[in-house]
Amino acid sequence: MKLNIALLKGDGIGPEVTSQAVKCLQAVEDTFGHEFQFTEALVGAAAIDKYGDPLPKATLDVCKKADAVLFGAIGDPKYDNDPDAKVRPEQGLLRLRKELGLFCNIRPIKVFPNLMEKSPLKKKVIQGTDFVIYRELTGGIYFGEKSLSEDGTSATDSCTYTEAEISRIAHLAFKAAKARRKKLTLVDKANVLESSRLWRRVVTKIGESYPEVALDFMFIDNAAMQLLLKPSQFDVILTENMFGDILSDEGSAVGGSIGLLPSASTGENHALFEPVHGSYPQAKGKDIANPIASILSAAMLLDHFKLDEESRAVVIAVLKSIKKGIVSPDLNTSSKYGTSHIGDFISGNIRDSEDYLILNKENIWLGKSTII
Repeated sequence: MKLNIALLKGDGIGPEVTSQAVKCLQAVEDTFGHEFQFTEALVGAAAIDKYGDPLPKATLDVCKKADAVLFGAIGDPKYDNDPDAKVRPEQGLLRLRKELGLFCNIRPIKVFPNLMEKSPLKKKVIQGTDFVIYRELTGGIYFGEKSLSEDGTSATDSCTYTEAEISRIAHLAFKAAKARRKKLTLVDKANVLESSRLWRRVVTKIGESYPEVALDFMFIDNAAMQLLLKPSQFDVILTENMFGDILSDEGSAVGGSIGLLPSASTGENHALFEPVHGSYPQAKGKDIANPIASILSAAMLLDHFKLDEESRAVVIAVLKSIKKGIVSPDLNTSSKYGTSHIGDFISGNIRDSEDYLILNKENIWLGKSTII
């Protein structure tokens, strides 16, 4: 298979971790006889510094022509600490999602058995945790009408959703639940918000077409609490943009490190893959960043194009790295392994291992692999 991949490494540790994901994709390329062409482009603070725009037209053009986008991280303290900044790195990612029509964000949250002690929660609480969040990505309060009074003392952000926006991601979430453990939880605030009440009506109606999937509802405040009390109760969580943003970051902490979790953002014609973590500027250039989330994002990219054996090979190589303790300092404070070394180990195992031939893809993603 030939794939053209737009490479947007972004800011902070983005370039470092994305480079390790590229190593792994190149290992897949060599091992399985594919051809991946990478085209780099600037985004975020790096693009502002050079072009004054967090998403230059040239970058958008590269992404629109690509089969997929591999994204690093975005953000810089000089903008975070300036409340009066008119242009911010994050605006580039929001615009990119909108321009590419990436309405569905998929974030798997699972606990690796070898890393349970790294979680801030007790082992008995997190054991068996394996769920996925389907977050609507191009609507809601982030993209609603915004206003600021002339005197700067009053501000408004509108949350708007249409039935069509809710329906298209709801179908995807139900299909995912049907293929997993057949349970879907809609997270909303229907006791207060009219937009949430629309979500409930639409999702309830769609649920009738998926009788094998058990549908339940949970208010956002309760859901945030339940993620800490009993995360294993969830299978597929469906929610709107802002709630999904909050829950996915909270969920990522359950496993012990935000540096472990990948994500995919998909639409009708485009797809983008990125680690959940931010730009972590404090670690920039120190070779200590965890590349696993970026590498697993590359695995999700392969999975998106039905390259099942290839995706398995990447995941198994990651599991071997974790089992052997070849991990970054966020997972082991005494670790002597740097970002590049971890990438080298994982990509090397993709080239040398044949374990992927005997393992089932669904078992790997459901945490049933015998590797760990």
